[in-house]
Amino acid sequence: MAEIPTPALLVYVDRVHENVRRMIAMAGGTARLRPHIKTHKLPEVVRAQVAVGVTKFKCATIAEAEVAAGAGALDVVLAYQPTGPGPRRLRQLADLYPGTRFGALVDDAGPARELSGAFRGGSAVLDVYVDLDCGMHRTGIAPGPVAMELCRFVGSLEGVRFAGLHAYDGHIHDADAEVRRARCLDAFMEVREFRMELERGGVSVGVVIAGGTPTFPIHAKDSTVECSPGTCVLWDFGYGDKFLDLPFLYAAVVATRVVSKPAANRLCLDLGHKAIAAENPQPRARLMGLEDAVPVMHSEEHLVIETELAGKYRIGDVIYAIPRHVCPTVALHSEAYAVVGGRVETKWSVAARARFLTV
Repeated sequence: MAEIPTPALLVYVDRVHENVRRMIAMAGGTARLRPHIKTHKLPEVVRAQVAVGVTKFKCATIAEAEVAAGAGALDVVLAYQPTGPGPRRLRQLADLYPGTRFGALVDDAGPARELSGAFRGGSAVLDVYVDLDCGMHRTGIAPGPVAMELCRFVGSLEGVRFAGLHAYDGHIHDADAEVRRARCLDAFMEVREFRMELERGGVSVGVVIAGGTPTFPIHAKDSTVECSPGTCVLWDFGYGDKFLDLPFLYAAVVATRVVSKPAANRLCLDLGHKAIAAENPQPRARLMGLEDAVPVMHSEEHLVIETELAGKYRIGDVIYAIPRHVCPTVALHSEAYAVVGGRVETKWSVAARARFLTV
């Protein structure tokens, strides 16, 4: 660590591979796995998953979709309704990677029509999934007659095909596994009934993409859906503390250094808002070896903590911080140091941190 400037994102490659192995085991194979890459944003992690047979991915931005396709993904769904230049950019991306199948979500006829216009007349056909609101009330359309009309409308358009449904249950994050399971099954009852109603009406539903990490073990038992966990690839203590039934390993930390000792029981670290996600209440980082630390001040470049162990640390000492929320923490770093066998082996670009790559 002597030559590595802090704050620095470290990714433990062996632990990433183990988390991927556990994801595959939980899903009963790779066929129904569609991991979300928004957590890590790293082409190397996509390649590692492709190498063990995971070929379908979900993403939040067109840049993430480009990273996934460039890393060998065969099927990439943009879990976002494209607006503005989005449909045109998605068409450009499909032309750039003809070996990758691309998809997107819609919950309104307008964007569906724009996607059709962008893809009409091209060699690539875009998979379009109707996004259902199963209780989160963030995006999506409620299952029912209006949603059915939208599915039929998508199926009538040129340049796109109605590929199925998407339903994200991010509002379900109960710590109690049985409560979470019951709420998940209840939320998806309408989705299942809607799917059956569509198929009775002659509309084929190819795929239902369901859930995220908290409900992953529940959807994994349902052979009729694809699962799209994300956080579990790197894990964080926010989920680790809450979901004791999920057996994933911490695979990313932020290395920080003591930059000042303003009082006998205080340390100041270079772990400000620009290095660790700051949207949650404190503690936003779990400092290894300093479990008693109490954060007293957090600003753009600094984290001040109070600890009875402050006297053991010198200015310049390295401390490792496990993020409470790893996804936005990764997005704060332009590069990650890949650790193998306890040693930093190479440096990776957090490529999908950018909003724009080539299209």
